[in-house]
Amino acid sequence: MIKEIILPDLGEGIDGAEVSEVTVSIGDTVNPNDTILVLESDKASMEIPADVSGSISEVFVATGDELKPGHLLMKIELSGDAPKTEINVKEKPPETNPKTIVEEIVPEPILENFGSNDNVFASPGVRRLARELGINLQGIKGSGQKGRITKNDLNGYIKLQMAMSSGAIPAPKQEIDFSQWGDVEVQKLTRIKRITGERLQQAWQSIPHVTQFDEADITDLDAYRKKLKKVGAEKGIKVTFLPFLMKAVSMVLKEMPEFNSSLDFTDQNLVLKNYYHIGIAVDTPNGLTVPVVQDVDKKSIFELSEDLMDLSSRARDKKLKPDEMKGGTFTISSLGGIGGTAFSPIVNPPEVAIMGVSRSAWKQVFDKASGDFETRFIMPFSLSYDHRVIDGAAAATFTSRFAKILSDLSNFKN
Repeated sequence: MIKEIILPDLGEGIDGAEVSEVTVSIGDTVNPNDTILVLESDKASMEIPADVSGSISEVFVATGDELKPGHLLMKIELSGDAPKTEINVKEKPPETNPKTIVEEIVPEPILENFGSNDNVFASPGVRRLARELGINLQGIKGSGQKGRITKNDLNGYIKLQMAMSSGAIPAPKQEIDFSQWGDVEVQKLTRIKRITGERLQQAWQSIPHVTQFDEADITDLDAYRKKLKKVGAEKGIKVTFLPFLMKAVSMVLKEMPEFNSSLDFTDQNLVLKNYYHIGIAVDTPNGLTVPVVQDVDKKSIFELSEDLMDLSSRARDKKLKPDEMKGGTFTISSLGGIGGTAFSPIVNPPEVAIMGVSRSAWKQVFDKASGDFETRFIMPFSLSYDHRVIDGAAAATFTSRFAKILSDLSNFKN
């Protein structure tokens, strides 16, 4: 019996990935948990397991290939004791949505193409349509297996040209020789930085951003955290401020569900989520990645601390799994350990809000009750939100409530 290994969904917001390593060859014997392929997406490196026991009979990918969900990776001849229920019905890899193709080729659009379509890998129908429209297929990147140009690829190319001619998409930049003014060095962007940058630009252009700035008095919380830090050290757990911020955010999200929502594909309905999965922006040597901590509202400070230690470590080592980077309902980007007084984070779609945390500092604060100034530990933070869903009054209420929760230690003693 033959098992076809199909590339699964890689996670929310991940359209595809590049093969960085093929770890097996034809004839190799594999077990369910053995890694057969390593992929690198814009967010992390992912290991694809065999899922079954058997022998590799065919390999359809190679290092450097760009893959999308649904791509046929390998065929495995199952061991005799493998259950028949593991056999997958052969599925035709889904053709890529035209919108995805537009987004994929925007960074490197081709305006002028030369040559014929004779040696291009495409179906007769695609060739015929291209001839009728006077389009050179050599300028289109195919998303089908082995680079085959699909009908959706051609449609995506046409939409791109129309968008560029109407001004909806900027024309390609002109090449500038910067070396004419002095010595330069060219450094290639990592895949994570390049694709993350493209998505952030798309988010900034498509979402009407507004940022609310506020401060929280965390003097008492700082003292409490230091006590827990000593206890955690005995257990090998590092306790930072972040778990407290995550817990406080989950409490406000329950009170204000529109912040824990997403617009549906029509942009006409709001999908309110009754789960609280917080994405945490992690700075890695290869760029920014956002692993997701699930069910934050149900976990203790120590449990959240352990989750953060594990996810952060594996994010930097590019060992995150696809499921650990999807399903987020809200994101926190903390620069408190680095510095700065404030910044405006970009909303991480399909979420509608993101919190940015800057470095806390000791400040003189006037106490109305005593009439004196007191030295307090103040944390600046900001909330960027999608103005189609959230208005300014709701955002100000959110940040005020968040600050109040942080000042009440009873919220964290459970």
